[in-house]
Amino acid sequence: MTRRLNILARKNDGIDGLVAVEAWIAKSFDPKLMELVKVRVSQINACAHCLHMHRHDALKQGETEERMLLLSAWRESQLYSDRERAALAWAESLTNVAESGAPDADYELASSVFSEDELLALSTGIAMINAWNRLAIGFRLQHPADHKRAA
Repeated sequence: MTRRLNILARKNDGIDGLVAVEAWIAKSFDPKLMELVKVRVSQINACAHCLHMHRHDALKQGETEERMLLLSAWRESQLYSDRERAALAWAESLTNVAESGAPDADYELASSVFSEDELLALSTGIAMINAWNRLAIGFRLQHPADHKRAA
């Protein structure tokens, strides 16, 4: 895969705006849970670049390898709390919104465990990782292993 435009190396008000939103999310929502959500959304979108980055960030936040390994099967695992399950269900609903329509059941579950401010921050975080995934895939940002292989 040949990288296209390196969006991370460009000074751009649009990218700066996305980074500013990320800074707000980091102050507004549980960072460990947000990293878990970012990894799950990146799995759904098949974004290797973001999967690599957010897996490392999740581990730095205290996430475990076992939970990272089982994340795509979170519904079948007992390793995730009710709060995490609600966030993951909402993340999947918003990521797959064209198919899911963001069902009331997923919203009600999320709103039962998160305050309105938390739900807004979570939803914004989900929107942001979907945006980053689309930019990374569209511009072919490479996974670090691809850099090593090319060298």
